[in-house]
Amino acid sequence: MRYVRFGVTGETFWGRLSGDGVEVLSSAPWDPAATLAGQTYDLASIRFLPPVLPSKILAIGRNYRAHAEELGNEVPKEPLVFMKPPSSLLAHGGQIVLPPESNRVDFEGELALVIGKRGRRIPEEEAMTHVFGFSPSLDITARDLQKVDGQWWRAKGFDTFCPIGPAIETDVDASDLAIETRIDGAKRQSSRTSMMIFSLPRLVSWISQAMTLEPGDVILTGTPEGVGPIASGQSIEVAIEHVGSLSVSVA
Repeated sequence: MRYVRFGVTGETFWGRLSGDGVEVLSSAPWDPAATLAGQTYDLASIRFLPPVLPSKILAIGRNYRAHAEELGNEVPKEPLVFMKPPSSLLAHGGQIVLPPESNRVDFEGELALVIGKRGRRIPEEEAMTHVFGFSPSLDITARDLQKVDGQWWRAKGFDTFCPIGPAIETDVDASDLAIETRIDGAKRQSSRTSMMIFSLPRLVSWISQAMTLEPGDVILTGTPEGVGPIASGQSIEVAIEHVGSLSVSVA
C-alpha cells in the first residue's frame, strides 16, 4: 500500500492511495488505531505534502562506495550519521530554494526509510519490524558550505533541502531496488540499493543504539555516485523501483 499526507479544501489529511483517488485515514498510517474515515478525494484535487511528520531526520553519508570515492573520501568503517531538521522537508511538486550563502548546491537522490514502531537499542535481526515503509527522497547539500563549516548542519539543513514523497510504500523488500536520479530528464545517478555498504537493518540498529527511534522518523540511507550541482529552473526526479517517483524543481 501507498500512504500520503495531503491538503485539500484548506484541510490536511493522512490518506491511502486507491486507484485514481485517496481514502482519508483517521490518523497517521503507522498509528495502530488508524481507520478509514469514509471520505475519498480525486488525486487531481489534492496537494501532496511531505508524507511524514518526524521528530528527527537521520541521514547516512558515504553509504555507497563509488560515491565516497567520487568525492575523494575514505569509505567509513561504521555508519556516518548526520541530521537534517524537519524544517528542511519539501513535498513532491515543490521547489528547492537555492540559498544566497552558497555557490554550489548538489543533488543526492536517496531511498528514505520511515520508522513505524518505537524502538531503542534494536537488535539488527529485529530492525525491519520497526520500519513502516519507504519513499524517494533527496539530500540537497550546499557543498561549499559543507567543506568550509566542518559541521554539516547548515550545508544540509536549509529550508527545502529534504524533498520526500509523494507516498510511503509499505509492501516492498527494499534490499535490492533500482534507484535513479534525473536532471531535466537526463539520467545522472543509477544504482541499486544492494550496493549500500551498510544494510538497512544495520542502519536502523546502529542509530537506535544512540537514540530512540519514534514512529514517523526518517532515515535517508545514502546516495549513489553521480551527484552534482543544480541550478535555478532545473527539474529533478528520483525514481525508485516499486517505491515511486519524486519530482521537484529548483528556484
